Amino acid sequence: MEQIKYAQRPLTGVIRQLRPSDLPRFAEHLLRLDAQSRRDRFNGLTDGDFLRSYAERSFREGVTVIGYVEGNKVLAAAELHEQAEESAPTAEIAFSVERQLQHRGIGGRLFQRLVAQARGLGYLRLQVTTHSNNAAMKALARRFNAKLSFEYGETNGVIDLETDETAELEWAPAKLAVSHAARAIAA
Repeated sequence: MEQIKYAQRPLTGVIRQLRPSDLPRFAEHLLRLDAQSRRDRFNGLTDGDFLRSYAERSFREGVTVIGYVEGNKVLAAAELHEQAEESAPTAEIAFSVERQLQHRGIGGRLFQRLVAQARGLGYLRLQVTTHSNNAAMKALARRFNAKLSFEYGETNGVIDLETDETAELEWAPAKLAVSHAARAIAA
C-alpha cells in the first residue's frame, strides 16, 4: 500500500549532478535497489559490499553521476563512465531508478541530462549494455536513437552524438539563445 501511495504522489525532486559530498547518498541509493533493479543496473547479482565499493570507486575515478534527488535522498542516478581505450571520445552510460519511481519518466529525464552532459564534455559516442530481459532500458535506449545489437545474452547499444537528432533537438534552445545574443551584440 505504501508503494502505491508513493507512486501516485507528484515528483518533487530535482535532477542535478552529484557532488563529492553526495557519495553517501549515492551509495544508499544503490543499497536500496531491490534485487531486480540491481540485476538490471549491474547485469548480475551484487551484494552490499560491492555496491559501497562501486560508489566509492565511481567518485574516486571521476565518473559523472547525475541524480534525481528528493530532500536528502538520491532516488535515481545516471552515470557517465569514460572509455579511454576507444579511438573516438566515448563513454559508457548506466541508470538506476528505485522501484517505486520506475515508469514515471525519471529515466528519460536523466537520459536527456546525461546526453547534454556528455556533449558538453566532448564525447562523440555513448555505449550502453544491459541484459536481454531489461525491456525498460532497451526502450529508453531506442528512444534516444541507440543502435542496438544482441550478443552473448546481452544487449549493446551505441548512440552517435555527432549525428543524433534527438540530442541536437535538446540543444536547439541553447543554440537559439546564443544566436539571438550574438545578433544583439552585433547590432
